[in-house]
Amino acid sequence: MATTYNNLYLEFRQILLAAGYKQAQLEARELVSYAAGKTREQFYRDMTLYASNEVEQRARELLKRHLAGEPVAYIIGEWEFYGLTLDISRDVLVPRPDTEVLAEKVIELVRAAGQGARVLDLCAGSGCIGLAVATHAPNCRAVLADLSENALHICRQNMRRNNLSGRVACILADALCVPNAGLGDFNVIACNPPYIRTGEIAELDGSVRNYEPHMALDGGADGLDFYRAVTEKWKEALRPGGTLAFEAGIGQAPDVELILGRGGFSNINTYQDTHGIWRVVTGVLNH
Repeated sequence: MATTYNNLYLEFRQILLAAGYKQAQLEARELVSYAAGKTREQFYRDMTLYASNEVEQRARELLKRHLAGEPVAYIIGEWEFYGLTLDISRDVLVPRPDTEVLAEKVIELVRAAGQGARVLDLCAGSGCIGLAVATHAPNCRAVLADLSENALHICRQNMRRNNLSGRVACILADALCVPNAGLGDFNVIACNPPYIRTGEIAELDGSVRNYEPHMALDGGADGLDFYRAVTEKWKEALRPGGTLAFEAGIGQAPDVELILGRGGFSNINTYQDTHGIWRVVTGVLNH
């Protein structure tokens, strides 16, 4: 018996809720829309129409893949972050709502820096942070840096998709090494580094462990390798009075604060995400 797009969406949402998926509403909508080849706007417009048997079968196959652990973003090849729609592949992490806190703080800092401000998104992945900053602080220039060529390919796609190619550049760079002097200096360096302890990767949820790139997860034995390296080696790429802004894992903020303090940073501040987790740590480079 034929079903409407709305009923298919409601059924999927209920299945995902029952399975414990926190973004059930969003994921149900994305799966049905993708199966039907519809934009979100077309999906909402056509909710009362009947889905063809082919579309319904395709949607159920996609739902089955997601219930087996595959993230929706990898299934449909895109995801939203801070109002932007971004291309996503298994070469990059899926952008999380938690990371929007880092983007928001960096946008504030870059706006305050004024015309000609430069921001570096280090360990850029999909480029979500740098592209969000470039979009919402149009007077700035952004650089997206990553060690993965495949990630930089996704960054370039997202630059073009969001019409930011004129103000955003991509470079290959290793966050664990001293940057090339030709990179110049920045008002803000934003970094969402790998921060999972090596020994804990095997314990991660299957949707992360089996699908997301381990090089973007593994932060070393204590999860803090990248915080130490970036704080020490990348401060030369900060302008005097510039800010280094990190995302931190659960319970890591005090360690990151200590690393910044020992590394010559002051005015250290920590911010909570929407779940009350201390998620973002910023420090200002002493003159």
